[in-house]
Amino acid sequence: MSLALATPLVAAGCGGSSNKQSASASTSGAPPDSGRDATIMIIRHGEKPSSGDPGFDETGKQDKKSLTRQGWERSHALPRLFARTTSTAGSAGSASSAGSASSAGSTGSARSASTAGSAGLPRPLALYAAADQGPHAGAHRMRQTVTPLGAALHVQVNTDFAEGEEKELAAAALAAASPVLICWEHSKIPAIVEALGAAQVAGVPEEWPDRFDLVWVFTRRAGTWTFKPVPQHLLPSDA
Repeated sequence: MSLALATPLVAAGCGGSSNKQSASASTSGAPPDSGRDATIMIIRHGEKPSSGDPGFDETGKQDKKSLTRQGWERSHALPRLFARTTSTAGSAGSASSAGSASSAGSTGSARSASTAGSAGLPRPLALYAAADQGPHAGAHRMRQTVTPLGAALHVQVNTDFAEGEEKELAAAALAAASPVLICWEHSKIPAIVEALGAAQVAGVPEEWPDRFDLVWVFTRRAGTWTFKPVPQHLLPSDA
């Protein structure tokens, strides 16, 4: 099996000590949250290894920190969630190939129908995944999950923030061009929600459920957050 990917489209200089310093500097220099309108989408990484179901890195080598075969299928299918629809017919446009990691925006707050995916999700202008290089590195699964999406959208995947830095991540996401998509380890996602100031919003679970096929969508308008869970419906096993 070959899982070879194009060179991951990630922000340059992620993971090393000097990079952590630059990440800290950029966070401390970011403007405080102004309460402006924002859309933050959060997903869990794709399927992880379990007994009898190993993970594989980009070269096809077994790796416990990487996605399983099904996780890679989800990763390659993820661009379909954000495939353009036509404003005239309102139907989904051509989806990016699920078997390729590198397939072929406006920054305004108003987004036309042509920029929404078939699931009604806006196309992200900023992508974040947990750091998987350097002294605070976690697993590779978060970066691997959104690398094909970054390639399809021509958006760099920012891996400046490690697990445990959810407060800094939330501040960066709120300062970034919106919409934003974050791919994270599921047990740490509630900390992101808390840092966004959205933990008490109606309908938000206290924990991420035991699922890989959800998108949590947080929308802030006029200073008020709303929450909507959206099923991915990408793979046959999805609920």
